[in-house]
Amino acid sequence: MPLLSDYAKRRKISHFLDPIPKDARILEIGCGSGWVGKYFRQHGWDGYVGLDIVAPADYVGGIKDWRELGLEPESFDVIIAFEVVEHVDCFRECYDLLKHGGKLLLTSPFPPADRLLRVLEWAGLNQKRTSPHDHLVYFHDVAQFESKEIKIVARLSQWGTFEKAPAPGACITCSDASIEPQETSCLTV
Repeated sequence: MPLLSDYAKRRKISHFLDPIPKDARILEIGCGSGWVGKYFRQHGWDGYVGLDIVAPADYVGGIKDWRELGLEPESFDVIIAFEVVEHVDCFRECYDLLKHGGKLLLTSPFPPADRLLRVLEWAGLNQKRTSPHDHLVYFHDVAQFESKEIKIVARLSQWGTFEKAPAPGACITCSDASIEPQETSCLTV
């Protein structure tokens, strides 16, 4: 794995993966080499499945075809799409697949840095793209999700955590969005 890609992988593990509860139902879109699934399986997560347009993957096909692949709406606690959304606009599909209160974890090139990333790919310092970046988007412009935590990493990449709004009537002060309010101090949506 190229030097910068290997470094980013280690940072993604600590920033995105390790905080995910072990009992979460997780979908990775664009599982590629399989490193995320391998990490999860080696470290005690059982609810992981990967989707990619090529085998091996738990689901082989495109995210736009999620219904035909047998995935159920609102069935995932977490969706991971590292270096995917620049290739395919799949925000609507991710929103539809996430449970209320679920999280979408993304990384993508920071649009102004995409040309520099091509140079880094050519120099062998960054992994090569598998298809054109026809869907580069600023994460701040993504509208479907309730809250966003976005950071720019090394002025090259944007990392984002997006959350689907909790279910109507769910307690928004409790850590589990599926919990119905039990106390008068609970705030509901």
